[in-house]
Amino acid sequence: MKLARFFAPLLLCLACLGTASAETAATPLTRDRFISELARQLTLHFNLEGDLQLDLLRPWSPPAQVATAWDIEIAEYPVLPSASMLVRCRILGDAELLADSTIVLRASLWRDAWIARQPLPIGSTFDPSVLDVRRVDLFRDRDALPASVGDRNYIIARTVNTSRLLTWHDIARRPLVKKGSLVEVSAADGMLSITMKAVAMENGGPGDTVTVRNPESRKEFAAMVVDENRVQVRF
Repeated sequence: MKLARFFAPLLLCLACLGTASAETAATPLTRDRFISELARQLTLHFNLEGDLQLDLLRPWSPPAQVATAWDIEIAEYPVLPSASMLVRCRILGDAELLADSTIVLRASLWRDAWIARQPLPIGSTFDPSVLDVRRVDLFRDRDALPASVGDRNYIIARTVNTSRLLTWHDIARRPLVKKGSLVEVSAADGMLSITMKAVAMENGGPGDTVTVRNPESRKEFAAMVVDENRVQVRF
């Protein structure tokens, strides 16, 4: 028992040294690690939402050396993310530059998007309960409407047929002011504030500038939409 108590700390120390040695062992740079790091940096640089998947379009060989620490740095990014991207990257092993080259990437950005389960008439309120979700590549279907977008503050801007992907062109903000409706106009100049009625000449959402007409003078002027059937004129 005394010998066991004497050797136990020593054995524990040797085990720790073995673990530390294994953790700092030099390893080669793998293709998966290289691609994964490129995807991470591209996602952060372009603030991408979704699952970015990459593949190398040209043959690629990792550095022949092994290292305890690998660093992959993208030195030049493409102007915009797309299905095919050209990037220049540097590979450093233990802080030593081992490669500096330009590579061609094939990319896909997978994300859930809305698809119509039934016909959606123009002007109807956006309703997720009549929609399904499909996984799509947003680099291929760039206009597809992500499933994270859309609520009852939107309306359908044009007719959508069954089984069609919704796009950004298919929805619009629900107008707080509708063309032809009577709206309240408020105007302020210093301490002076007045209100009047006018006719909206176009639809408008929150913050939009719309044209309204004084029903008596027939004079038209611009005002900003601030609430339901309320606009404001600023001097």
